[in-house]
Amino acid sequence: MAGEEWFYVVAYDIPDDRRRMRVAKILEDYGDRVQYSVFELVLDGPKRLCDLRRRLARVLDAEQDSVRIYYLCTGCRSRTSIVGLGAVSDSPSGYVV
Repeated sequence: MAGEEWFYVVAYDIPDDRRRMRVAKILEDYGDRVQYSVFELVLDGPKRLCDLRRRLARVLDAEQDSVRIYYLCTGCRSRTSIVGLGAVSDSPSGYVV
């Protein structure tokens, strides 16, 4: 669906410092860090998600690392609430990778 934006929340738990930094760097290419190990991504379709998953797979150790990617519908994004500091990401889908 051309022009449709998909909203994801990505959380990770990676014990190795080097891999954790590499994963964070990859995620920065796709969205905004909202907490230390949580990113919000606004992607312009499933192909971008496939690209992200492929890049992460090259870095992760499947026996030690955990990355969770949660899809939130467009309506869910607007109903996100925050207690304390911060704002829901409103990043354009035009990140250059």
